[in-house]
Amino acid sequence: MKHIAIALLCLTAALVNSSQAQDAPQMDLPRVKLSAGMHLIDAQVAATIEQRSTGLMFRRDMPQSEGMLFVFEQAAVQCFWMKNTLMPLTAAFVANDGTIVNLADMKPRTTESHCSKEPVRYVLEMNQGWFGKKGIKAGFKLGGPPFETK
Repeated sequence: MKHIAIALLCLTAALVNSSQAQDAPQMDLPRVKLSAGMHLIDAQVAATIEQRSTGLMFRRDMPQSEGMLFVFEQAAVQCFWMKNTLMPLTAAFVANDGTIVNLADMKPRTTESHCSKEPVRYVLEMNQGWFGKKGIKAGFKLGGPPFETK
């Protein structure tokens, strides 16, 4: 009986820690430098299921030259929503070679789905309007280590 009580206590503690982690932004992700023509981007990299699931949720702001690069194991149609995201973002759906397939402006706190028009391995989220101000559209090629052929 004592072992069951200890197990339940451990499970409860794990669930509390897990729920607290889900209510706070993730800030300690690895970073990669990307380029969009002459513009540099300091992107946090969300490469695990947990990192991708949390993404930019619960953040109130993000510096203009920063973004988040979501990296998937293989190319597929990727869809994003903004349920717990507090700031407007634009998602760039990016092919293996760094070419932007399509862009989607996303409103905060919505469950509207925004999807790539074809299979992609990468999604780069930036503050809404960043791509437009820089004249970056579908077909533009991003540079950086993730897009270099090996």
